[in-house]
Amino acid sequence: MAFTGTAIIQPLHSTATSTRSPATSSPFLGSLRSLRFAQPVSSGAVQRRSGAVFAVSEVVKEKKQKSNAVTNNLLLTKEEGLEVYEDMYLGRAFEDMCAQMYYRGKMFGFVHLYNGQEAVSSGFIKLLKKEDSVVSTYRDHVHALSKGVPARAVMAELFGKKTGCCRGQGGSMHMFSAEHNVLGGFAFIGEGIPVATGAAFASKYRREVLNQPDCDHVTLAFFGDGTANNGQFFECLNMAALWKLPIIFVVENNLWAIGMSHLRATSDPEIWKKGPAFGMPGVHVDGMDVLKVREVAKEAIGRARRGEGPTLVECETYRFRGHSLADPDELRDPAEKAHYAARDPITQLKKYLIESKLATEADLKAIEKKIDEVVEDAVEFADVSEAPSRSQLLENVFADPRGFGIGPDGRYRCEDPKFTEGTAQV
Repeated sequence: MAFTGTAIIQPLHSTATSTRSPATSSPFLGSLRSLRFAQPVSSGAVQRRSGAVFAVSEVVKEKKQKSNAVTNNLLLTKEEGLEVYEDMYLGRAFEDMCAQMYYRGKMFGFVHLYNGQEAVSSGFIKLLKKEDSVVSTYRDHVHALSKGVPARAVMAELFGKKTGCCRGQGGSMHMFSAEHNVLGGFAFIGEGIPVATGAAFASKYRREVLNQPDCDHVTLAFFGDGTANNGQFFECLNMAALWKLPIIFVVENNLWAIGMSHLRATSDPEIWKKGPAFGMPGVHVDGMDVLKVREVAKEAIGRARRGEGPTLVECETYRFRGHSLADPDELRDPAEKAHYAARDPITQLKKYLIESKLATEADLKAIEKKIDEVVEDAVEFADVSEAPSRSQLLENVFADPRGFGIGPDGRYRCEDPKFTEGTAQV
């Protein structure tokens, strides 16, 4: 599928819906829409009346027919199907185990789980090369796993152990792995988007200025619907389009920013339309269907790799748990939660693989058994791993800690028994 449309697809909802209860009138509820995409519109491609842009009905009809044809041809090879299923099941099993460990007191602070959104992570990241980069948010465990960071290293980080991918200093919201080009989870809303834009700029700079023609690395910037109202988002869309950077902005629109409905917080809930405003394709995709996500991801990653610039992709998804494990999740309508639970992306993929004869029930049971063992092993490894020493406290905080954290004797000041006098014990 190429993003070559010349007409703006008609709105997904009427303006009247924004004045009604989000729980009952959400344009997203019950939707099984096919892909929606738009490009900057050239003159003559559409009819303009009273300042509004109207798509020619024949074009819309043609696009619907093409979309249905594309949907019918969404096929995976057996190897791809099993790889994606394993990755999605790993994400779900890992997060379920995190919930258990959190309530047992093995993890501390805020822990934000990814349950329900696995089709987005697997659909995009499993199409990347090792050299490609991923920038995440505070909901970052599964992104790290999809990019190849071992489950042991992620779980140990959540346990705050020195065997974690950040030696226990990052915790749940700050996964990082230079080896796997996971450039960090970021707790502040929108904080990771400029980092991702910088990584994409570095790739383009290597290729065009440092004469490294084989450097076709791309960057994925994951963020939520709430971030799409922040200034950094718009600034980076502008820079990425201006310099044709190899980046894909992936909006994981789970419809809720903590307890605030997306419809109540955004003047126009259709985030994908902000792409064409900055001169890049904007795409809307069903984020509960990994096959559709992969289709969009292939084209967007291919565009970036070919030097054709950025893409904004809005993946309409849903989180099955509260915002974090400290969230009682009392604000969302139970009927809304039940609706999306019935569209579990892992269940959908499992059904597709079996009906398409790409896998048997036994194949998938074997994968599930293997992953369950991997997750159990990760917990055991994290539990017996050492905690960071106090001498590690100021490492990775200052470029040269001798100006602050190391005393005249060459030892960390935090090792001085008087260092913590009058403070909570570390």
